Amino acid sequence: MWTEQASGSGTRRRRERSPEEELHTTQDGWWQMTLRALRTLLLFSIILGLSLLLWGYVFQGCGPSPCKTSVCQDLLDLYLASGNTSVAPCTDFFSFACGNINRTGSPFQALAEENKRRVRRILETPGSWRLAPGEEKAFEFYNSCMNMSAIEAAGASPFRQVIEEIDQPELDVLLKQKQEPNYAQILREYLSYLNRLVTLLGGDPTKVGNDASYSLFINSQLNQFLRPGEQQQAQGKVFEMVTIDQLQVPRAKGWGKMGIKRVAPAIDWLSCLQATFAPMSLSPSYRVAVHDLEYLKNMSQLIEKDLMKHRDFLQSHIIFGLVKTLSPALDSQFQEAHRSLSQKVGELTGRPPMVRTAGEEFFQPVHPRWMTCVEKTEAFFEPTLATLFIKETFKPSTHSAAMELFTTIKDTFISHLHTVPWMDRETRAEAQDRLTQLQVKMGPSEWALKPDPARQEYDDVQLGPSFLQTFLSCVRSRQARVIQGFLQPFSSHRWQVLPWGLKASYSIPDHVMVFPAGLLQPPFFHPGYPRAVNFGAAGSIMARELLHIFDQLLLPGGCPACDTRALQKALLCLERLYAALPSPKGTSFNVSRTLLEDAADAGALAIALKAYKKRLVLFRGETILPNLDLSPRQLFFRSYAQVMCRDPSTQDPQDIRSPPTLRVHGPLSDSPAFTTHFRCPQGALLNPPSRCQLW
Repeated sequence: MWTEQASGSGTRRRRERSPEEELHTTQDGWWQMTLRALRTLLLFSIILGLSLLLWGYVFQGCGPSPCKTSVCQDLLDLYLASGNTSVAPCTDFFSFACGNINRTGSPFQALAEENKRRVRRILETPGSWRLAPGEEKAFEFYNSCMNMSAIEAAGASPFRQVIEEIDQPELDVLLKQKQEPNYAQILREYLSYLNRLVTLLGGDPTKVGNDASYSLFINSQLNQFLRPGEQQQAQGKVFEMVTIDQLQVPRAKGWGKMGIKRVAPAIDWLSCLQATFAPMSLSPSYRVAVHDLEYLKNMSQLIEKDLMKHRDFLQSHIIFGLVKTLSPALDSQFQEAHRSLSQKVGELTGRPPMVRTAGEEFFQPVHPRWMTCVEKTEAFFEPTLATLFIKETFKPSTHSAAMELFTTIKDTFISHLHTVPWMDRETRAEAQDRLTQLQVKMGPSEWALKPDPARQEYDDVQLGPSFLQTFLSCVRSRQARVIQGFLQPFSSHRWQVLPWGLKASYSIPDHVMVFPAGLLQPPFFHPGYPRAVNFGAAGSIMARELLHIFDQLLLPGGCPACDTRALQKALLCLERLYAALPSPKGTSFNVSRTLLEDAADAGALAIALKAYKKRLVLFRGETILPNLDLSPRQLFFRSYAQVMCRDPSTQDPQDIRSPPTLRVHGPLSDSPAFTTHFRCPQGALLNPPSRCQLW
């Protein structure tokens, strides 16, 4: 129906709808709105379903798949053998992870020995390698070292022939043993040992007692002259710079102006140093760094007062020192004599013999012959074996995976600095810049891969006729290479980190960090391991090294612009956290002395865990170790603890690190994530009422 409507501009017409039409229109609108709502709901359901499917595909799937490769099986065997799963992890996680460590041994010690076995396999398969001219001498030296029948047949004769040629013995000073309760018995053992050496060398039986007793007297005197390193640091005299002439003469011109009154004129320093550092040309005005000038003064007085009157005794004393230096090249009687002494002294002091290998110290009562020969071959033919070790153990895939892990750790640390409460904006920016500009050498250093004339030739190494003479020739050759290194630009020889070593290194002036190939090996790292293992073990090691770059900030006055009150509060909190944890029986430590290391341990765990979580978000397909009944995050904490596994009773009282139990329990008790993933109840040892945030 149409109607007309008058208006100022004319007449307009409009159509009026019937009631039936109005009802039909209303129903159409309602239906369209319903359809739109249904379409929206359907689209939302599809998106939600796809999101859930994607979430399950990326993070859940059918759950983490077990790693069944041989490397994972070996790691599983180690974890099962070293741990004690009957212990509640929230109460004693160290025992949970390392309770049977006496059966498996320290993982660092085991890895050091495995690296030696890798070098051994290289040396025992010379036909497997393409060698440059002269490099075959490394294999010949090793075979000669292992030929004990020839060494036994030669007896002491080669040693007597070369005694006069040696001027740098390793004197066996009785360090710190005067305070031992069994010191008198220790002296008797040393006297018995020296008597045996004189007899083996064919000395006059009537002079044996006098020579040996006098050698012990010299040792005792020299021991009294030594100052502990801590005392030197406290006095601000880690070393002093003096000229050779100032060492040589009683009173040099201008001596008093330098404030140095200690001299050591009894020794011809210029001749001794010139012989040691040939072919360097030295002069009396040449400056040298002396670590303890007071010791040299007292030693000089001892020589002037007593030793010059007893030159025969002094010669015997030097010969005793030579036996220890050259013992790997002597027959088994000499080696057995020194081994017996080490064992008896270890029993009297309560400490088994210490062996230093790959940059770490371990207690090892027996040193097999093959390991001695490997270590000496490494020392004398280091350039050759470094290259072969890298080729054997550090494939490109391993290097790539290690660099990827380090990059993730470093990037996480950079972003993590925003959460450090005591750090001001400027200091934070500077720290982030330092991390961004840091150079890292992963596995081999350049020197291990570049051609080296010393590696190719070894012209100065003479093999034979006896192994002792071969040994001495290698000593001279190595010394010459060291001196030649000093003559080169400093940067070219600064970072010759041994590839089979276990210690990461950082150069402050170069701002370079080096992780040796020997460290990035099972059980700490492998490209085929579950990511939880690599981040928990090797990742925490990398994070710890990065944190040590900023140790200075934690020292008094080290960060004037920072919130000093918040920093000191966090440090005090961490110190109290560690002090509240029980120490292993028979061990003691100073929390203040270990604080920097404790801070690095706690911070490293937090950063490595955050980096691992970040990796889980970006990549799917996490794996676990079968039959261990640990989730990926639980495996992360288990792998972190495995790095610290070792016998607490072997802890050195002077160690700047906390005992291994505290290196595990301290960081874990400071981690809320650990409490969450192991469901630790309130009041459990590793679920304290409060935590610290230092890093």
